[in-house]
Amino acid sequence: MSYSKEQIINALKEVIYFPKSDNIISLKMVDNIETDGQKIGFTLLFPKPNDKNAAIVEQACVDAIEKNLGGDVQIRGNILLKTKPVDSLHGIKHIIAIASGKGGVGKSTVSVNLAVALSKAGAKVGILDADIYGPSIPLMFDLVDAKPLAEKREGRDVIIPIEKYNMKVLSIGFFVDPDQALLWRGPMASNALNQLLKDTDWGELDYLVIDLPPGTGDIHLTIVQEINVSGVAIVSTPQNVALADARKAFSMFNTDKVKVPILGLIENMSYFTPAELPNNKYYIFGKEGGRKLANESNVPFLGEIPLVQSICESGDNGKPVALQTDENPISNAFNKLAQNIIGQLNIRKTSPFA
Repeated sequence: MSYSKEQIINALKEVIYFPKSDNIISLKMVDNIETDGQKIGFTLLFPKPNDKNAAIVEQACVDAIEKNLGGDVQIRGNILLKTKPVDSLHGIKHIIAIASGKGGVGKSTVSVNLAVALSKAGAKVGILDADIYGPSIPLMFDLVDAKPLAEKREGRDVIIPIEKYNMKVLSIGFFVDPDQALLWRGPMASNALNQLLKDTDWGELDYLVIDLPPGTGDIHLTIVQEINVSGVAIVSTPQNVALADARKAFSMFNTDKVKVPILGLIENMSYFTPAELPNNKYYIFGKEGGRKLANESNVPFLGEIPLVQSICESGDNGKPVALQTDENPISNAFNKLAQNIIGQLNIRKTSPFA
Protein backbone atom coordinates (compact mmCIF):
# COMPACT_ATOMS: atom_id res chain seq x y z
CA MET A 1 0.00 0.00 0.00
CA SER A 2 1.21 3.52 -0.78
CA TYR A 3 0.12 6.82 0.71
CA SER A 4 -0.52 10.15 -1.01
CA LYS A 5 0.93 13.47 0.12
CA GLU A 6 -2.62 14.72 0.60
CA GLN A 7 -3.31 11.93 3.13
CA ILE A 8 -0.12 12.81 5.01
CA ILE A 9 -0.89 16.54 5.03
CA ASN A 10 -4.45 15.94 6.29
CA ALA A 11 -3.12 13.75 9.10
CA LEU A 12 -0.50 16.33 10.13
CA LYS A 13 -3.11 19.09 10.33
CA GLU A 14 -4.00 17.55 13.70
CA VAL A 15 -0.55 18.37 15.11
CA ILE A 16 -0.48 21.69 16.95
CA TYR A 17 2.68 23.73 17.53
CA PHE A 18 1.64 25.29 20.82
CA PRO A 19 3.94 28.37 20.86
CA LYS A 20 2.05 29.57 17.77
CA SER A 21 -1.32 28.00 18.65
CA ASP A 22 -1.74 26.61 15.14
CA ASN A 23 -1.17 23.37 13.25
CA ILE A 24 2.18 22.58 11.67
CA ILE A 25 0.78 22.56 8.12
CA SER A 26 -0.65 26.09 8.40
CA LEU A 27 2.64 27.24 9.92
CA LYS A 28 4.56 25.73 6.96
CA MET A 29 6.68 23.61 9.29
CA VAL A 30 6.50 20.49 7.08
CA ASP A 31 8.79 20.14 4.07
CA ASN A 32 10.11 17.47 1.67
CA ILE A 33 7.35 14.89 2.12
CA GLU A 34 8.46 11.58 0.57
CA THR A 35 6.66 8.23 0.23
CA ASP A 36 7.96 4.83 -0.77
CA GLY A 37 5.33 2.14 -0.37
CA GLN A 38 4.51 2.04 3.35
CA LYS A 39 7.52 4.25 4.17
CA ILE A 40 6.84 7.94 4.88
CA GLY A 41 9.40 10.63 5.60
CA PHE A 42 9.43 14.42 5.87
CA THR A 43 11.30 17.33 7.41
CA LEU A 44 10.04 19.32 10.38
CA LEU A 45 11.17 22.97 10.33
CA PHE A 46 11.40 24.79 13.67
CA PRO A 47 11.71 28.58 14.15
CA LYS A 48 14.92 28.35 16.16
CA PRO A 49 17.70 25.85 16.92
CA ASN A 50 17.25 23.37 19.77
CA ASP A 51 13.52 24.09 20.03
CA LYS A 52 12.34 22.59 23.35
CA ASN A 53 9.08 21.54 21.69
CA ALA A 54 10.80 19.49 18.95
CA ALA A 55 10.54 16.06 20.57
CA ILE A 56 6.89 16.64 21.53
CA VAL A 57 5.95 17.73 18.00
CA GLU A 58 7.87 14.82 16.45
CA GLN A 59 6.01 12.29 18.61
CA ALA A 60 2.69 14.00 17.86
CA CYS A 61 3.44 13.61 14.13
CA VAL A 62 4.12 9.89 14.55
CA ASP A 63 0.89 9.45 16.52
CA ALA A 64 -1.17 11.40 13.97
CA ILE A 65 0.25 9.45 10.99
CA GLU A 66 -0.26 6.05 12.62
CA LYS A 67 -3.77 6.95 13.78
CA ASN A 68 -4.95 8.22 10.40
CA LEU A 69 -3.01 5.98 8.02
CA GLY A 70 -2.89 2.72 9.96
CA GLY A 71 -0.45 0.76 12.04
CA ASP A 72 1.46 -0.63 9.05
CA VAL A 73 2.82 2.77 8.06
CA GLN A 74 6.58 3.17 8.58
CA ILE A 75 7.19 6.66 9.96
CA ARG A 76 9.33 6.19 13.08
CA GLY A 77 12.88 7.38 12.54
CA ASN A 78 12.00 8.99 9.20
CA ILE A 79 11.36 12.54 10.45
CA LEU A 80 14.25 14.98 10.03
CA LEU A 81 14.36 17.99 12.40
CA LYS A 82 15.81 21.24 11.03
CA THR A 83 15.81 24.95 11.82
CA LYS A 84 13.56 26.96 9.53
CA PRO A 85 15.56 29.38 7.33
CA VAL A 86 15.03 32.99 8.38
CA ASP A 87 13.33 35.05 5.69
CA SER A 88 15.10 38.39 5.89
CA LEU A 89 13.10 39.71 2.92
CA HIS A 90 9.62 39.24 4.36
CA GLY A 91 9.38 42.88 5.47
CA ILE A 92 10.01 44.27 1.96
CA LYS A 93 6.92 45.26 -0.03
CA HIS A 94 8.56 45.72 -3.44
CA ILE A 95 11.90 44.58 -4.87
CA ILE A 96 12.90 46.61 -7.94
CA ALA A 97 15.76 45.36 -10.10
CA ILE A 98 17.62 47.85 -12.31
CA ALA A 99 19.31 46.18 -15.26
CA SER A 100 21.01 47.01 -18.55
CA GLY A 101 21.96 45.02 -21.59
CA LYS A 102 25.48 46.51 -21.57
CA GLY A 103 27.83 48.45 -19.37
CA GLY A 104 28.47 52.18 -19.55
CA VAL A 105 24.86 53.33 -19.79
CA GLY A 106 24.72 54.80 -16.27
CA LYS A 107 22.71 52.01 -14.62
CA SER A 108 24.26 52.51 -11.16
CA THR A 109 23.73 56.28 -11.34
CA VAL A 110 20.08 55.70 -12.18
CA SER A 111 19.74 53.10 -9.39
CA VAL A 112 21.19 55.41 -6.75
CA ASN A 113 19.16 58.46 -7.73
CA LEU A 114 15.97 56.42 -8.10
CA ALA A 115 16.44 55.12 -4.55
CA VAL A 116 16.98 58.68 -3.28
CA ALA A 117 13.88 59.92 -5.13
CA LEU A 118 11.76 57.12 -3.67
CA SER A 119 13.04 57.99 -0.19
CA LYS A 120 12.28 61.71 -0.74
CA ALA A 121 8.72 60.69 -1.61
CA GLY A 122 8.34 59.36 1.93
CA ALA A 123 9.08 55.67 1.33
CA LYS A 124 11.32 53.38 3.39
CA VAL A 125 14.07 52.42 0.94
CA GLY A 126 17.05 50.11 0.76
CA ILE A 127 19.58 49.70 -2.05
CA LEU A 128 21.73 46.65 -2.79
CA ASP A 129 24.76 46.90 -5.05
CA ALA A 130 24.65 43.52 -6.80
CA ASP A 131 27.18 44.56 -9.43
CA ILE A 132 29.64 42.02 -8.07
CA TYR A 133 32.49 42.78 -10.47
CA GLY A 134 32.19 46.58 -10.50
CA PRO A 135 30.56 47.86 -7.29
CA SER A 136 30.23 51.65 -7.45
CA ILE A 137 27.59 52.44 -4.85
CA PRO A 138 30.13 52.88 -1.99
CA LEU A 139 31.67 55.78 -3.96
CA MET A 140 28.29 57.27 -4.90
CA PHE A 141 27.21 57.32 -1.24
CA ASP A 142 30.61 58.45 0.11
CA LEU A 143 30.94 55.12 1.93
CA VAL A 144 34.21 53.83 0.47
CA ASP A 145 35.66 53.05 3.90
CA ALA A 146 32.42 51.80 5.47
CA LYS A 147 32.33 48.33 7.03
CA PRO A 148 28.90 46.91 7.95
CA LEU A 149 28.54 45.22 11.32
CA ALA A 150 27.30 41.67 11.82
CA GLU A 151 25.31 40.30 14.74
CA LYS A 152 24.88 36.73 15.95
CA ARG A 153 21.18 35.90 15.96
CA GLU A 154 19.79 32.45 16.65
CA GLY A 155 23.03 30.80 15.64
CA ARG A 156 23.62 32.72 12.40
CA ASP A 157 25.48 35.89 11.40
CA VAL A 158 23.18 38.71 10.28
CA ILE A 159 24.56 41.70 8.36
CA ILE A 160 23.42 45.17 9.43
CA PRO A 161 23.30 47.48 6.38
CA ILE A 162 24.85 50.94 6.48
CA GLU A 163 22.35 53.80 6.82
CA LYS A 164 22.92 56.88 4.66
CA TYR A 165 20.58 59.60 3.43
CA ASN A 166 17.73 57.89 5.32
CA MET A 167 18.25 54.65 3.36
CA LYS A 168 19.73 51.22 4.04
CA VAL A 169 22.77 50.62 1.83
CA LEU A 170 24.68 47.42 1.16
CA SER A 171 27.34 46.56 -1.42
CA ILE A 172 29.80 43.76 -2.09
CA GLY A 173 32.26 46.65 -2.26
CA PHE A 174 32.07 46.96 1.54
CA PHE A 175 33.69 43.52 1.90
CA VAL A 176 36.48 43.55 -0.69
CA ASP A 177 39.62 45.56 -1.39
CA PRO A 178 38.55 48.35 -3.79
CA ASP A 179 41.96 48.20 -5.51
CA GLN A 180 41.76 44.48 -6.28
CA ALA A 181 39.77 42.85 -9.09
CA LEU A 182 37.34 40.11 -8.05
CA LEU A 183 38.34 36.89 -9.80
CA TRP A 184 35.17 34.95 -9.06
CA ARG A 185 33.52 32.35 -11.23
CA GLY A 186 29.75 32.56 -11.72
CA PRO A 187 28.70 30.25 -8.83
CA MET A 188 30.98 32.04 -6.36
CA ALA A 189 29.56 35.43 -7.31
CA SER A 190 26.00 34.12 -7.16
CA ASN A 191 26.55 32.61 -3.71
CA ALA A 192 28.04 35.86 -2.42
CA LEU A 193 25.05 37.79 -3.70
CA ASN A 194 22.65 35.29 -2.17
CA GLN A 195 24.31 35.86 1.19
CA LEU A 196 24.03 39.64 0.88
CA LEU A 197 20.33 39.33 0.11
CA LYS A 198 19.26 36.75 2.65
CA ASP A 199 21.68 37.26 5.55
CA THR A 200 20.93 40.97 5.92
CA ASP A 201 18.50 42.59 8.34
CA TRP A 202 16.61 44.78 5.86
CA GLY A 203 13.76 45.37 8.30
CA GLU A 204 10.56 46.94 7.01
CA LEU A 205 11.02 48.52 3.56
CA ASP A 206 8.64 49.84 0.94
CA TYR A 207 11.25 49.40 -1.79
CA LEU A 208 14.53 47.54 -2.15
CA VAL A 209 16.37 48.74 -5.27
CA ILE A 210 18.86 46.18 -6.64
CA ASP A 211 21.59 47.45 -8.96
CA LEU A 212 22.29 44.39 -11.15
CA PRO A 213 25.49 43.83 -13.13
CA PRO A 214 25.35 44.77 -16.81
CA GLY A 215 24.47 42.13 -19.37
CA THR A 216 22.70 38.83 -18.80
CA GLY A 217 24.11 35.93 -16.82
CA ASP A 218 24.25 33.79 -13.68
CA ILE A 219 23.71 36.61 -11.21
CA HIS A 220 20.52 37.72 -12.91
CA LEU A 221 19.20 34.16 -12.81
CA THR A 222 20.14 33.85 -9.13
CA ILE A 223 18.21 36.98 -8.22
CA VAL A 224 15.00 36.09 -10.02
CA GLN A 225 15.02 32.43 -9.02
CA GLU A 226 15.81 33.00 -5.34
CA ILE A 227 13.59 35.98 -4.54
CA ASN A 228 10.28 37.46 -5.59
CA VAL A 229 11.24 40.45 -7.74
CA SER A 230 8.33 42.88 -8.18
CA GLY A 231 9.66 44.15 -11.49
CA VAL A 232 12.72 45.13 -13.50
CA ALA A 233 13.50 48.43 -15.20
CA ILE A 234 15.96 48.41 -18.11
CA VAL A 235 18.39 51.32 -18.54
CA SER A 236 19.69 52.25 -21.99
CA THR A 237 21.15 55.20 -23.83
CA PRO A 238 19.58 56.39 -27.13
CA GLN A 239 22.15 55.04 -29.62
CA ASN A 240 21.45 51.84 -31.55
CA VAL A 241 24.27 49.75 -30.06
CA ALA A 242 22.86 50.25 -26.54
CA LEU A 243 19.27 49.73 -27.66
CA ALA A 244 20.20 46.41 -29.31
CA ASP A 245 21.48 45.16 -25.94
CA ALA A 246 18.38 46.50 -24.18
CA ARG A 247 16.31 44.29 -26.51
CA LYS A 248 18.32 41.28 -25.30
CA ALA A 249 17.58 42.25 -21.69
CA PHE A 250 13.85 42.44 -22.50
CA SER A 251 14.11 39.00 -24.07
CA MET A 252 15.88 37.48 -21.06
CA PHE A 253 13.42 38.76 -18.47
CA ASN A 254 10.51 37.59 -20.64
CA THR A 255 11.67 33.97 -20.97
CA ASP A 256 9.75 31.24 -19.16
CA LYS A 257 12.86 30.47 -17.08
CA VAL A 258 12.96 34.02 -15.70
CA LYS A 259 9.56 35.66 -16.24
CA VAL A 260 9.97 38.89 -14.27
CA PRO A 261 7.52 41.77 -14.91
CA ILE A 262 9.20 44.50 -16.97
CA LEU A 263 8.32 47.88 -15.48
CA GLY A 264 9.67 49.70 -18.51
CA LEU A 265 12.63 51.37 -20.17
CA ILE A 266 14.64 54.28 -18.76
CA GLU A 267 16.56 56.35 -21.32
CA ASN A 268 19.71 57.77 -19.72
CA MET A 269 21.91 60.44 -21.35
CA SER A 270 18.91 61.37 -23.49
CA TYR A 271 20.25 64.78 -24.39
CA PHE A 272 22.99 67.19 -23.34
CA THR A 273 22.12 70.44 -21.63
CA PRO A 274 25.00 72.83 -20.84
CA ALA A 275 24.79 74.57 -17.47
CA GLU A 276 24.96 78.02 -19.08
CA LEU A 277 22.08 77.18 -21.48
CA PRO A 278 19.65 75.20 -19.30
CA ASN A 279 16.82 75.39 -21.84
CA ASN A 280 18.86 73.97 -24.72
CA LYS A 281 18.82 70.26 -25.60
CA TYR A 282 21.45 68.64 -27.82
CA TYR A 283 20.67 65.03 -28.82
CA ILE A 284 24.25 63.87 -29.24
CA PHE A 285 23.40 60.14 -29.04
CA GLY A 286 20.27 60.31 -31.19
CA LYS A 287 16.72 61.40 -30.40
CA GLU A 288 14.00 59.31 -28.73
CA GLY A 289 15.62 55.94 -29.48
CA GLY A 290 14.54 54.62 -26.08
CA ARG A 291 10.96 55.77 -26.50
CA LYS A 292 10.76 54.08 -29.90
CA LEU A 293 12.17 50.82 -28.54
CA ALA A 294 9.71 50.88 -25.64
CA ASN A 295 6.82 51.33 -28.07
CA GLU A 296 8.10 48.53 -30.32
CA SER A 297 8.55 46.20 -27.34
CA ASN A 298 5.17 47.12 -25.85
CA VAL A 299 6.67 48.20 -22.52
CA PRO A 300 6.20 51.52 -20.68
CA PHE A 301 8.65 54.34 -21.31
CA LEU A 302 9.60 55.45 -17.80
CA GLY A 303 11.46 58.66 -18.51
CA GLU A 304 14.41 60.58 -19.91
CA ILE A 305 17.47 61.44 -17.85
CA PRO A 306 19.65 64.16 -19.42
CA LEU A 307 23.42 64.08 -19.77
CA VAL A 308 24.51 66.79 -17.35
CA GLN A 309 27.89 67.29 -15.73
CA SER A 310 26.38 67.75 -12.27
CA ILE A 311 25.02 64.17 -12.27
CA CYS A 312 28.52 62.75 -12.68
CA GLU A 313 30.07 65.20 -10.21
CA SER A 314 27.48 64.56 -7.52
CA GLY A 315 27.99 60.80 -7.84
CA ASP A 316 31.77 61.16 -7.56
CA ASN A 317 31.31 63.36 -4.48
CA GLY A 318 29.02 60.88 -2.77
CA LYS A 319 25.98 63.19 -2.87
CA PRO A 320 23.48 61.93 -5.48
CA VAL A 321 21.92 64.74 -7.51
CA ALA A 322 18.40 63.60 -6.59
CA LEU A 323 19.07 64.89 -3.06
CA GLN A 324 18.77 68.44 -4.38
CA THR A 325 15.54 70.44 -4.26
CA ASP A 326 12.66 69.59 -6.58
CA GLU A 327 13.23 72.92 -8.38
CA ASN A 328 16.44 71.45 -9.77
CA PRO A 329 15.48 70.04 -13.23
CA ILE A 330 17.78 67.02 -12.87
CA SER A 331 16.45 66.13 -9.44
CA ASN A 332 12.95 66.60 -10.82
CA ALA A 333 13.68 64.13 -13.65
CA PHE A 334 14.49 61.43 -11.09
CA ASN A 335 11.42 62.34 -9.02
CA LYS A 336 9.25 61.81 -12.13
CA LEU A 337 11.02 58.51 -12.78
CA ALA A 338 10.26 57.36 -9.24
CA GLN A 339 6.58 58.27 -9.61
CA ASN A 340 6.36 56.41 -12.92
CA ILE A 341 7.86 53.27 -11.40
CA ILE A 342 5.51 53.48 -8.41
CA GLY A 343 2.65 53.80 -10.89
CA GLN A 344 3.74 50.69 -12.78
CA LEU A 345 4.06 48.69 -9.56
CA ASN A 346 0.54 49.75 -8.55
CA ILE A 347 -0.83 48.70 -11.96
CA ARG A 348 0.69 45.25 -11.57
CA LYS A 349 -0.62 44.98 -8.03
CA THR A 350 -4.23 45.70 -8.98
CA SER A 351 -4.57 44.37 -12.52
CA PRO A 352 -4.77 40.60 -13.26
CA PHE A 353 -3.71 41.31 -16.87
CA ALA A 354 -0.51 43.31 -16.16
